[in-house]
Amino acid sequence: MTGQEISVNIPPTLDPVYSNMIQIAYKDDEFTFMFLHQLPQVNQARAKAIVSITPSHAKNLLLVLTKTIADYEAKFGTISAAKEPHGTEKVTTLSGYS
Repeated sequence: MTGQEISVNIPPTLDPVYSNMIQIAYKDDEFTFMFLHQLPQVNQARAKAIVSITPSHAKNLLLVLTKTIADYEAKFGTISAAKEPHGTEKVTTLSGYS
């Protein structure tokens, strides 16, 4: 392994989750991502996972995600942003939570 590779152990009980909506909250020392599954035709969503990271990890996530999307689009073509009916947003930002 190189200096940037790590061995990742995934527990057999860890199930993947599907999320089609995210809420992002932040305070001075962390960002919290709540991954949700919004039910069709219902004004309701179920939380599927909550992940908190440091601000520096959030910045690294932004950089890695930007590069990964660029690589994906170079291989498969441009991703079109989904047009949501009635201005519905799939990201909600909450600031200053406790």
